[in-house]
Amino acid sequence: MNLNNALSPDDLAKLFAKHKDKDESHILWVSESGEVRLDRLPAGMVEEEFEKCIPTIRVRLRTYRRGSGYVGKKAAADKDFIGRVHQTLTEQWRVARSNPGIHYLDRYC
Repeated sequence: MNLNNALSPDDLAKLFAKHKDKDESHILWVSESGEVRLDRLPAGMVEEEFEKCIPTIRVRLRTYRRGSGYVGKKAAADKDFIGRVHQTLTEQWRVARSNPGIHYLDRYC
């Protein structure tokens, strides 16, 4: 899934549906090439360590903590939530893709 190739809210919902909220915390991030990823945050690892392990991160949203309801099939079915995440990623990618460094987002549009 790539923001340079017209990523749709439905695509994003499918990504969220693939993961389980109760298992682990997750980080939604975008690579330098525009690839959107939702990866688990390994137990005991803090966000800063995660960022250091993946030097191609360009955009990162706040961490979705285990059990908070932001990941999984229920979250994917929430059209308002997915729409806000999609809009935030799309708008922020326009800025971040041409500006170096990690752009951390803690709010949705």
